[in-house]
Amino acid sequence: MEDNIYSSCMEEDKIREECGVFGMYDFDGNDVANSIYYGLFALQHRGQESCGIAVSDTEGPKGKVLSLRGMGLVNEVYTHESLEKLKGNIGVGHVRYSTAGASTIENAQPLVLNYVKGTLALAHNGNLVNAPELRRELELTGAIFQTTIDSEVIAYHIARERVRSKTVEEAIMRALKKLQGSYSLVVMSPRKLIGARDPFGFRPLCIGKRDNTYVLASESCALDTIGAEFIRDVEPGEIVTISPEYGVQSYREMCQKEHARCIFEYIYFARPDSVIDGMSVYDSRLIAGRCLAKDSPVDADLVVGVPESGNAAALGYSLESGIPYGTAFVKNSYVGRTFIKPQQSQRESSVQVKLNVLKEAVNGKRVIMIDDSIVRGTTSDRIVGMLREAGATEVHVRISSPPFLYPCYFGTDIPDREQLIAYNRTVDEICKVIGADSLGYLELNRLIELSGGRQYCHGCFSGTYPMAPPTEDIRGDHEDFRRGENSHVK
Repeated sequence: MEDNIYSSCMEEDKIREECGVFGMYDFDGNDVANSIYYGLFALQHRGQESCGIAVSDTEGPKGKVLSLRGMGLVNEVYTHESLEKLKGNIGVGHVRYSTAGASTIENAQPLVLNYVKGTLALAHNGNLVNAPELRRELELTGAIFQTTIDSEVIAYHIARERVRSKTVEEAIMRALKKLQGSYSLVVMSPRKLIGARDPFGFRPLCIGKRDNTYVLASESCALDTIGAEFIRDVEPGEIVTISPEYGVQSYREMCQKEHARCIFEYIYFARPDSVIDGMSVYDSRLIAGRCLAKDSPVDADLVVGVPESGNAAALGYSLESGIPYGTAFVKNSYVGRTFIKPQQSQRESSVQVKLNVLKEAVNGKRVIMIDDSIVRGTTSDRIVGMLREAGATEVHVRISSPPFLYPCYFGTDIPDREQLIAYNRTVDEICKVIGADSLGYLELNRLIELSGGRQYCHGCFSGTYPMAPPTEDIRGDHEDFRRGENSHVK
């Protein structure tokens, strides 16, 4: 990933997720663009590079789609005036962070395709491991691509299958059977809203309802934002079709017993007020903190979390250990993606612009600092230093995930192994690098507790993936493409 002005402060040492999707169909014919805007606003944490909304009027000219995409945050791209122009009672929205494909307006979603059967608008969250092969197959039959993202491969295959299928659902089913990897999709056809989730269930997708309007969203928090009631999650492998005639129809031909939910949705990606596959993200992080307190205890005066995802885990550690929970960091909420990073020669630290330490809270105290992960170690090093400068006599770091050791091929931006601080280092060595008095990670066998007993993917920690990694690179110059070919889901 490019390290440019679109990076925001501490995010340089955080892993990021590809995107969030949102779809809406108002059976009463009311415009949905404004509600989609607020739904995307609630999903902004899933992607800050680009966003888009596409809408259609089901009572208007068939296949007419109005769309607006742009680079930047949702509130940077859209105005009241621009949303007023997006007239339509069915629509899809997307926020993006690129893990595959350049950060350009051409790669912004939703993608809108005009073809012989009409129009499709598609929003995709995930990564396909066989995207290069599928892309070449299409190119050899004359397809001309406008983007470098695998989402366009999906859209093309759906369009081609639609020509020889009786319904759009049948076309989507046929197309999805060709895909390998992770995907949560929201597709808008002229008269139907369709959601689909890959058979392993890597990425979340749920269904909501508000009055006579149905919603599809990456996370349940987006439903809450627009006042919609959570109905249920889309099951791994399930395709759902939403229409006024039949409501929600379910197709489960691709469902399977073996699942592989991304465990980092619970640890970091999702908002704490979301519930994914029946498991509260907040409760999951509390459990992680309790597990850390049991497995990596230390005598201290105060437990603090690194905002935001570290806070709930810190509270869990406090509840289990009996050590008081406190606030040590003040976060500047107005530092966004357009923050211009200081040059190396300047004194300002991007971390210090993002966070400031409450000296009164930590001065003279032994502090346990809880964070969700350590990637390269640069941010952890700075935050530990900030606590010491504020007067902390000891800084003990606890991480609510196991060490990152391997790349991810399913929609998570994890650097090359050589850039990971845990690669070829012991925990004690990492502790010295970040300047802590002690360091403890969540144990791998504790992840099952975070998922509430549900099957999950732990490939980035163990190198064991639920399916064979790609034979060619789909996400940058990564190595060890065939590592962990023996499928195993815990």
